[in-house]
Amino acid sequence: MKRFSAKRIVTGVLSLAVAAALIYVVATAVSIWTYSFTDETKRADAAIVLGAAVWDDQPSPIFEQRINHAIWLYRHQYVDTLIMTGGIPADAQTQYTEASVARDYAIEHGVKPDSILIEEVSTKTQENIAYAAELTREHGIDTVLIVTDPLHMKRGIEMARDTHLEAYASPARTTAFQTLRTKIPFLFKEVFYLISYRLFG
Repeated sequence: MKRFSAKRIVTGVLSLAVAAALIYVVATAVSIWTYSFTDETKRADAAIVLGAAVWDDQPSPIFEQRINHAIWLYRHQYVDTLIMTGGIPADAQTQYTEASVARDYAIEHGVKPDSILIEEVSTKTQENIAYAAELTREHGIDTVLIVTDPLHMKRGIEMARDTHLEAYASPARTTAFQTLRTKIPFLFKEVFYLISYRLFG
């Protein structure tokens, strides 16, 4: 009888743990989804453009939309400086860094070269933010707009504020992720990465 009771207790505890984990996962997904509609665009010192894939010396469609939004912010005087981020991922089939491709694209579209800062070391979002934060300190930049896709924004902002940046969300609304068919896989990926970041840093 005692053994049966102990087994029931263990089963009950495990069931509660699984239920709590599922609730946390769902809550995280909801927070990412709802935050994707947040737009805090305002006057700031700089815009940090989070890196994405490049195709040889051209930005991928996803990255291009992020850069285009940053250029729009620059043209409309929301920021004076653009910080382009991203190195060469290990599996990339290119010799060009994401940041250098973004810089060249922005210059071709009218941004002054001396208005662009780049970091070419990072290979993931957390590093994008960390190295960009170093640039803000080096150049006396106090406030930043984070530019990325809406569903990526929750993680980007959380990382930025953990890095002690005064950061605000300015999502690229012309993102390639427009349909549920494209958004749902992106959402699942972001849930995994955000929870991993919170647990392991």
